[in-house]
Amino acid sequence: MHRSAPRLSRILACATVPVMLVVAGCSSDSGDAKASDSSTSPSAQKSEPEVEPAKFTELPDACTSIAKKTIEDLVPKTKTKGGTPGKSSDTTSRGGCSWNGLDDNGVKGSQYRWLDVGFTRFDSDQSLGSGAKRATDEYTKQVSKAQATEGAEKPAAKPVAALGEQATAVTYGLTKSKEDFEYATIVARTGNVVVSVTYNGAGFAGAKTPSAADILKGAQKAAKEAVAAVGADAGSDTSSASPSASASASASAKS
Repeated sequence: MHRSAPRLSRILACATVPVMLVVAGCSSDSGDAKASDSSTSPSAQKSEPEVEPAKFTELPDACTSIAKKTIEDLVPKTKTKGGTPGKSSDTTSRGGCSWNGLDDNGVKGSQYRWLDVGFTRFDSDQSLGSGAKRATDEYTKQVSKAQATEGAEKPAAKPVAALGEQATAVTYGLTKSKEDFEYATIVARTGNVVVSVTYNGAGFAGAKTPSAADILKGAQKAAKEAVAAVGADAGSDTSSASPSASASASASAKS
C-alpha cells in the first residue's frame, strides 16, 4: 500500500500539465488571431475606388462632323468645301476643322463668314480623375477663354438647352481691320468630350454686318450636328467592338 501514494502523485502531476499547456496555447492563439485579424481585415485595407471608365474612346472626323448642306448655308462661296483640318499629333484626343468664304457682290458689298469646329477628348485616369470630370474642367476653361477674348465688345454668355450634358453660348462683337464682326462660340460637353464651335461674319465694302441673332443661330445649328457626330461615332464603335454582337447579328441575318 505504501507504493500507491507516489504513483498517484505522479499521475496527478502529469494530468495537470496538459491542462496548463492547453490554457497557455489558447491564450497565445487568441492573441495571434487578433493581431492577424487587425492586419488582414478587408475593412482595414481600404483602397481608392476606381474612376468611371471614359464613355467615348474616339473622336469623329471634324471635317465631316457638320453636314455639307449646313456648310453651304453658313459659309457661302466656301474656299475649301471639304474644310481645312486642324493639326493634331493625336487625332483620338484632339481634332478640328474650319471653313471660310467670301460672297462677293461687287458694288453691293460682300459677306464674309468663318466657321470652326473643335473636339477634345479625355481618358479616365486613376490619379487625374474620370474622363467626364476632366472634360468638365476643360469645358469651364473654354467658356472662360471665349468670354475673355481680347477686344470683345459686349460679351455675353448664356446656357444652351438640349445640347450635350452642358452647353454655353458666348456672343460678342469684334472690330478687325476696321470691319465689324459678330461672333458666337458654343462650348458643349458630352461625356468625356468637349465640342467647341465658333461662327463669325462681317459685311465688307459697305455691306451690312450680319445680326448677332443670325450668327448665334448658325453656331447653334453647327454645334448640334457636331455633338451628334460624337454620339454617332461612339455607336458605330460599340457595334464593331463587340464580336459576340456581330456574330449574333450575322447569325440572325442568315436565319
